[in-house]
Amino acid sequence: MWRRITLTSIPCQLKPPIALHIRHLSDINCFLSSLKIQGTNLKTLKQAHCPMIITGLHEDNLIVAKFLEACSVTGHLRYAYSVFTHQPFPNTYLHNTMIRALSLVDEPNAHSTAVLVYRKFWALCPKPDTFTFPFVLKIVVRLSDVWFGRQIHSQTVVFGFDSSVHVVTSLIQMYSACGGLGDARKVFDEMPVRDVTVWNALLAGYGKVGEVDEARRLLEMMPCWVRNAVSWTCVISGYAKKGQAREAIEVFKRMLMENVEPDEVTLLAALSACADLGSLELGERICSYVDHRGMKRGVSLNNALIDMYAKSGNITKALEEFERVSVRNVVTWTTMITGLATHGLGGEALMMFNRMVKAGVQPNSVTFIAILSACSHVGLVGFGKRLFTSMRSVYGIQPNIEHFGCLIDLLGRAGKLKEAGEVSKSMPFEANAAIWGSLLAASNVHHDLELGERALNQLIKLEPNNSGNYMLLANLYADLGRWDESRMMRKMMKGIGVKKMAGESSIEIENRVYRFISGDLSHHHVVKIHELLQEIDLQIQSN
Repeated sequence: MWRRITLTSIPCQLKPPIALHIRHLSDINCFLSSLKIQGTNLKTLKQAHCPMIITGLHEDNLIVAKFLEACSVTGHLRYAYSVFTHQPFPNTYLHNTMIRALSLVDEPNAHSTAVLVYRKFWALCPKPDTFTFPFVLKIVVRLSDVWFGRQIHSQTVVFGFDSSVHVVTSLIQMYSACGGLGDARKVFDEMPVRDVTVWNALLAGYGKVGEVDEARRLLEMMPCWVRNAVSWTCVISGYAKKGQAREAIEVFKRMLMENVEPDEVTLLAALSACADLGSLELGERICSYVDHRGMKRGVSLNNALIDMYAKSGNITKALEEFERVSVRNVVTWTTMITGLATHGLGGEALMMFNRMVKAGVQPNSVTFIAILSACSHVGLVGFGKRLFTSMRSVYGIQPNIEHFGCLIDLLGRAGKLKEAGEVSKSMPFEANAAIWGSLLAASNVHHDLELGERALNQLIKLEPNNSGNYMLLANLYADLGRWDESRMMRKMMKGIGVKKMAGESSIEIENRVYRFISGDLSHHHVVKIHELLQEIDLQIQSN
């Protein structure tokens, strides 16, 4: 618990402009400005506090509240709390200021102290105001203490704040963050008059827990004159994060049709969906929209554009965009390295990594996943192993299971199956489906039946309905001429109800993405498509 600091020993020798003659309330703004000008060290704050005590202004809760804000903003929250505890008659405003300051720092002791301040508040102040509850509800979110949140909710009802927009918005945010989305919806439904912040709070709550379809239904319920860019963005980003890129693009197009101007967060979510869907045309339209509107391209937006071009198949355009930007962070470099590695350009990815290191940019854990993947594509086993070792020794990054998976894939592709197996046994993690799948694929390529059977036995436990695993081992049996075992594997799939996943491809024409699934005849131009495919096939054979 934070201790009270004795104030009697504060040095009072002040230098201008700190030594202000603070005699009236109007002097407070000048007083706080002088604090910012003179500096932010604790000694300066104590010197500024001294004339307040001498002149008696330390008894004015408004001036003290402003001083607490100055202390907390400059990083001296403990001193702010000490000043607060010495106030003989703190009012509601002062309590609110202290609770708010404690809620803004990511420190558990500060949050428990805020709860203590809030509990003492009831003994010293007659009545809370509309700001008291939102501030303390932020503490509830920090602590993830929904039971404490329910107590505060009941207090809002008792004091008649359950219809306040600020309080209701905070209650919805609190319940959503603490896993009580049903309670958040109940608070929303009981609100007689809702403004856009109340609607958006619930939309964001649905989006965060992945209930995006429910968020979309709520968006449809919103009056069209209430919906703003934040409302649409909650749904678009929710779909994008959930991997439902098609739905994200659909909502984004509708947003534009309703003449709602997207902000940078919306565009980031839309570009992410374009990247996942491979919708190059729409991604380029978004890029043109940004330029046409004269919007400033921040680092995040540039990164999203590079990622979109790379994932949509235009690695050349991604490189052009990368070279065009002047400000690059670790995400910019990592996105470009990942794009090059994904396109099989392992050598170029390694060159990009070397440029990154020479530019003085510290790689992160995601960067190493990308560069190890590039080594795997190129077959640079020795270099990849050295990079893996350098993670801990040079960059201080502890390898996680994904990094070990990349190393195992690197060794497996190079035919070093024994070494790959030893790494999987010695790593400080239990091998997951991705690692066993990598070993199964390597055993299939290099015809190691023993490893293949061992890998499949593990995969059956981890993902029994993945048809690809069974097919890999069935193909390995066939390649080795063991047809009985190959047929048995296919019968096993049928016996336990595992269906082979249908192949799927997509093509973008005139800003629309068309999906084609193997065996699906539902497309209305299916006859013409098959006729054209046969014609192409005949042309290929004749050539």
